[in-house]
Amino acid sequence: MAPSALDPPTPTPAFPPATYRILVPEHLSPEGLALLRANPTFAVDTPPGPLSEAELCALIPAYHALIVRSETRVTAAVLAAGAAKLRVVARAGVGVDNIDVAAATRGGIVVVNSPSGNLVAAAEHTVALLLATARHVGAADAGVKAGRWERARLVGVEVGRKTLGVVGFGKVGMKVARMAKGLGMRVVVVDPYASKEVAARAGVELRAALADVLAEVDFLTVHTPLLASTLGLLGEKELRRMKKTARVLNVARGGVYDEAALLKALDEGWIAGAGLDVFTSEPPVEGSVAARLAAHPKVVSTPHLGASTVEAQENVSMDVCAQVVEILKGGLPTAAVNAPIILPEEYRRLQPFVRLIERMGSLYTQHFASARGGMVGGRRFELVYHGELAGMSNTRPLFAALVKGLVSSISDLGGRDVNIVNATLIAKERGIAIDEKHVRDGGAVPTYASAVTLRSLSSGGDEAASQAGEQVIEGYVSGNDVFISKLDRFTANFQPQGTLLVLHNYDEPGKIGNVGMLLGRHGVNINSMHVASALYGGATPAAAAIVDGPIAANGRAAREALMILGVAGEVTEDVLRELEAAEGILDVSLVRL
Repeated sequence: MAPSALDPPTPTPAFPPATYRILVPEHLSPEGLALLRANPTFAVDTPPGPLSEAELCALIPAYHALIVRSETRVTAAVLAAGAAKLRVVARAGVGVDNIDVAAATRGGIVVVNSPSGNLVAAAEHTVALLLATARHVGAADAGVKAGRWERARLVGVEVGRKTLGVVGFGKVGMKVARMAKGLGMRVVVVDPYASKEVAARAGVELRAALADVLAEVDFLTVHTPLLASTLGLLGEKELRRMKKTARVLNVARGGVYDEAALLKALDEGWIAGAGLDVFTSEPPVEGSVAARLAAHPKVVSTPHLGASTVEAQENVSMDVCAQVVEILKGGLPTAAVNAPIILPEEYRRLQPFVRLIERMGSLYTQHFASARGGMVGGRRFELVYHGELAGMSNTRPLFAALVKGLVSSISDLGGRDVNIVNATLIAKERGIAIDEKHVRDGGAVPTYASAVTLRSLSSGGDEAASQAGEQVIEGYVSGNDVFISKLDRFTANFQPQGTLLVLHNYDEPGKIGNVGMLLGRHGVNINSMHVASALYGGATPAAAAIVDGPIAANGRAAREALMILGVAGEVTEDVLRELEAAEGILDVSLVRL
């Protein structure tokens, strides 16, 4: 589970109105440095870098702020060395893979980045690769410079009236879609978390799954973070489904495409070409699959230039420097990865529920939305606080925790870029409507002193339709542990942590043993198990039909159950398909918390 983005800082004494020292060990746009140096209370040092861990550990104790790009590694050791004074680490860019965010959070050090500073640059580079692959620009340029004039061999295709598939409809994906529309392209989008309303406003067609677009697109571009769920997202099976004339693009993260499968697709002619800006190893290791892809005659390759424009570097520099200034002045950042905006005494009471609600949100997305082809965007959520928790006046961390959990599987940093400052905006951008309700008398969950209900309803107009589409998760806290007490219509009592297999099945003898043997054959160990049963209300077929329950062979309402298994080992797509095909299994979802 990613560490909470809402942890508060350890108490530190207020700094006197003296000089704050800022360390910038990598090249930063002069505009950003000028912004820092314009403040007479700031001293900015720019040693030649990047610095090693040992060098940083030696220097950092004297500094209140550290600004880096991608080459400097801000490890737990560096953060521990700077614990006495360091208040903020800023990444002049989007990704914070080179910063130990968990260690910074534990130490109360705010981590900020610039998620939108290179937005235009990345989108424009995507379109540049699209056009370059369509018109063989790379091969043509190399040929002319080598004295060849190969017009007949390098006949390209027009992009107007062609179909572009966009996987991931975040800020960059949306910008690319708009640019492609300007080129006269038809755009289809795959993003289970995007709302139909947002897609309609952008003039694009929203699809529920990647498989729904592969056969129809002429170009395919991916704009997703690299997570466990997106690693190898496009492999041999997906590439074989595409047109032989199709071309693929990647200006997101190396590894989203299975590089070996992509190389095979190009060699054997499953697709026509590719435009690649990112690779699994950068620069590609000599002799590796990445290197063979980069040198392939059907590939236009660039050395991770997506954010490399003068304007983008100025934007991210100004953005993070402005945030550093604001934080050192005691204000709030605009793009904090882990900003704590709550008093420590309030947080101590809310902290267990922050963890609970974050995991409830992630469980919802992975169990109800991702596994069942549904969407988070366009749904209406109710977050209901019961009992003592309902008396808390500041529930902003709980709201932010829910947003973080809901979007964590499609966020660049596993949701760590969601915090109290931007949670409302992110929810709005994703088309997620959340209502908070306080039920002080315990309401529907009277068993616990404090409890939480997450209810998701269809955003459709009439109440009957909303109730029919209702999905529910309930949970509570006991000591420092969090528990799920209800999942959909099943009463449960399990801890939402680790890797979970949630199997919906008929409650018949032998099911648990069969599942255990199946997993054992694949080397998957069961660490924990919880079974929750449900009985449809009718004793007769007619009565059961009233609640839409399944009817067993004996004409009575069939019992159903959930098996919630905590597992260790690799749960592959083959394992999931075999589980889904097993007799009496209604559906299966894999949840990682």
